[in-house]
Amino acid sequence: MRKKKKKPFGLALFAGLGVLASVLTFQMYHEAEAKAPSIKMKSQKSHLERSYDVSGKSFVETVKLGAIGDILIHDTVYEDAFVNPGYDFKPMLSNVKEYLIEPDLLLANQETLLGGVEIGLSSYPMFNSPVEVGEAFIDAGVDIVSNANNHSLDKSEKGVMASIKNMEAAGLPYVGSYKDDADKQKLRILNKNGINVSYLSYTYGTNGIPVPIGKDHLVNLIDREAMKAEIHRAKAESDVVVMSIHWGNEYQRFPTTEQKDLAQFLVDEGVDIIFGHHPHVLQPMDWLTATDGRKALVVYSLGNFLSGQMWDYKDIGGLATVEITKTITPEGNEIVLNNPEFIPTFVSSSRQRNYQVVPLQEAGKFGLAGAENKYNEIMHHMTQFIKE
Repeated sequence: MRKKKKKPFGLALFAGLGVLASVLTFQMYHEAEAKAPSIKMKSQKSHLERSYDVSGKSFVETVKLGAIGDILIHDTVYEDAFVNPGYDFKPMLSNVKEYLIEPDLLLANQETLLGGVEIGLSSYPMFNSPVEVGEAFIDAGVDIVSNANNHSLDKSEKGVMASIKNMEAAGLPYVGSYKDDADKQKLRILNKNGINVSYLSYTYGTNGIPVPIGKDHLVNLIDREAMKAEIHRAKAESDVVVMSIHWGNEYQRFPTTEQKDLAQFLVDEGVDIIFGHHPHVLQPMDWLTATDGRKALVVYSLGNFLSGQMWDYKDIGGLATVEITKTITPEGNEIVLNNPEFIPTFVSSSRQRNYQVVPLQEAGKFGLAGAENKYNEIMHHMTQFIKE
């Protein structure tokens, strides 16, 4: 007699409970939905359609601009930098690097060509320097160099082209001497902290070496109409216009009447800051007022920063800085210059060896007698016209 199979009562019970739970859940959902308030989702406007009230709001940006003087590499300097098979100028700048990297943008006057050994190194009176000079100053904080000066054509067109090629390879921006007309027409505008700064550069001449006919791009010569046109073009595309200019008389510690007259012309046309070069000694800083009421800064000469020249103030240079404040308001933009400062430097050497650029205030540790007194003298000399 076969046993009677038991019905799967437990399984049936479980299934029945599941159905009941589903029915109850469905009923609760619809009751809750009936009680819930009705919510309509509004479509959001695109960002372009949104309207914000910015009336009365202003935004402020600041930048510190700096400049150093002549990089005039005599043979005693590049021979001291020789480390077979190349050259290393970085140790010469190690004592001032902390000051050079402090400005947001730093200009230097590259007085000598950087044509390198390929076209033959040379010293006074027709210079050509190792390419490693540029690399050292980039490492020390230089952002752009002016290359329009009385030594621009020392090695003719070949020297200009070789120097520019090497600067481009090193990533060093330049202004004042160019490879062609297209290069000349391209404004040098550097941006920092939302402020656009244009750099221009001109020289009084090229030591009697004529600029080849049809090749005016090789070097910018001082010409008021040409300068006026470029200043206006730069002013339209930037917030600040900086002029690096080769002018004045060598070894004269105060600006000439011609320098002062040209400075006022440049400022009236739109230049905000003038950094002067060529005298190989320091000439004072001064405030100028433009015809439109702007306040502009001129440093008539920054002297020698690194060179083989010695004594009679030729081994003293420095770093000039000024703060730029850009205020953006609904009514327009305003540019204000403030806090011009100067840090004097000294080129220390021993028997034309061991060249080092050092802070003048610390030069006593590098063999300069009366360094503190010399520092005080130079600070008075440079700031006598800007003291408030």
